[in-house]
Amino acid sequence: MRTIVKGKNFDVPDADRRYAQLKLRRLERLLDDRSDALVELSVEHHKNLEESHIVEVTLVIHGRPLRGVARASTHHAAVDTVVDKLERRAVDFKEKPRNRSRPLEEKSLLRALADGTAEPEQDAAGIVKVKRFAIEPMFEEDAVARMEELGHSFFIFVNAENEHVAVLYRRRDGAYGLIEPSVGGVYTKGGAPGRR
Repeated sequence: MRTIVKGKNFDVPDADRRYAQLKLRRLERLLDDRSDALVELSVEHHKNLEESHIVEVTLVIHGRPLRGVARASTHHAAVDTVVDKLERRAVDFKEKPRNRSRPLEEKSLLRALADGTAEPEQDAAGIVKVKRFAIEPMFEEDAVARMEELGHSFFIFVNAENEHVAVLYRRRDGAYGLIEPSVGGVYTKGGAPGRR
């Protein structure tokens, strides 16, 4: 298995690169010799320390991507977590029959992923996952606290002030944004117009 380790907006230290390559060797027994792995390390400085180091791994098995993500206080800890996750998923992946009617070209997929020009979970069949959950009315401050508690970058809730569905999200600058959909209503652009 060939392993490509790259940093997202930073140079990966040699020790982290070697550690990731060493740990991913655990998966070789589950994969064939044509499988490749792309490991992307990143750091989010506005997150709490326990989740600031992120490791994303994409394996290409029989032309299909298998992806895992982990967050931890160090890249080494995140690599350990994501390899454990992927090991379990790779066993399931090999045991379950897959629809192979549209095989992807492994090298071109990895190249596109490495260049950032393709999404790992993208599938020509359309929606690949549907998630349903109950949402509760809450105030914006409570939604911010709940989003932080979950460690997510966005949070969907019903605003208790106006009973409308809203999407809270973290901006790149660390501040928060709020999307308030309006069916057939007036579109407002930028800033916080109409907020009281």
